[in-house]
Amino acid sequence: MNKSELIDAVAEMTELTKADSSRAVEAVIESLTRAFRAGDSVTLVGFGSFHVKSRKARTGRNPKTGASIAIPASRSLGFKPSKPLKDALN
Repeated sequence: MNKSELIDAVAEMTELTKADSSRAVEAVIESLTRAFRAGDSVTLVGFGSFHVKSRKARTGRNPKTGASIAIPASRSLGFKPSKPLKDALN
């Protein structure tokens, strides 16, 4: 499912116009992005929780040449599904 398909699904389920659904989806995405930038975790009961993970700087190897390269510290996003979501998948 891509973003436009999500907007269509929201419009169909809520009986909102596609324009209203688009604004709602955009607002949710923007709110989540702001929370993640601030380093906050987001928990959606019945769906799961998102958390920001920090990775330390480290030294890696270029697989092509074997030369050492410095990999800078970074942040990534982790997701842990809730039990109801796991149960729905199995």
